Order: sequence, then structure tokens, then C-alpha cells
Amino acid sequence: MNGKSINRAVACQSIKEFMSNEEIEYKALKVLEANPQLSQRQLSAELGVSLGKAHYVLKSLIEVGWVKLDNFRRSDNKLGYAYVLTPAGIGEKAKITIRFLGRKQSEYLELQAEIQDLQVEVEKIEQGNNSVGKPHEKTD
Repeated sequence: MNGKSINRAVACQSIKEFMSNEEIEYKALKVLEANPQLSQRQLSAELGVSLGKAHYVLKSLIEVGWVKLDNFRRSDNKLGYAYVLTPAGIGEKAKITIRFLGRKQSEYLELQAEIQDLQVEVEKIEQGNNSVGKPHEKTD
């Protein structure tokens, strides 16, 4: 692995760590709102995080009052748990959604500018390659 690949891997890991808290909370609220009867294992798979991380996030959402734990009777007549968003959780999800959208729109604009810069760079390279191998005219 060369230096650029290592730097890219570190950047990707940093991005994943950066999005961890608020983005994982947002995704957890979104997933639980749609399917409150998910197990922690299923939630961890949906979020793409470890079971321990899913447990930690879920526990913190319950502690701050955004999610409450309810019992329900499953089809096999055993008790199960449902993670239900509280009114505060629904309100916080809306706030996080607004911040998340703003951040993603900003990232999108930055990405568009970067793509435009790369396109200009590629055009310059292609123009340079078109002149390579052609004989130069002598001027005296």
C-alpha cells in the first residue's frame, strides 16, 4: 500500500468517526421510527456499526428521553421490546435532519467544485497529450 492509499484509508476512517455520533443517532431514530420492534442486533446491522455501538447509542437515546422502551407480545407468545420515539425524540430527529441536510448540501457543493477543478485538470492533461509526439515546427 502506497502513501496515498494509506492517507485515503485514514481519511475514510476519520469521516466514519466524524459521522459517528450525530449521524448514527439520526439514522437510529429514523430506523426505529420505521421499525420499533428491531432487536439491537438488527439495529446494528441497519446502522452498519458493531452491536456494542448500537447498544451504546440506543442506551443514550433512552437516557436523554428521545426513545422509550415498551414491551409487546410477539407471535411466539414471548415478550419482546419496542423502541418507540418520544415526542422529544421526534422533535430532535427533525432538528438533526435539518442539520444533516445542511451539512450534506455543503458537502455536495464542495464536491461539485472539486469535480469541476478535476475536469479542468484532465482537459489540460489531454491537451498536453495531444501535442506529445507531434513534430515541432522550427522558427528561425
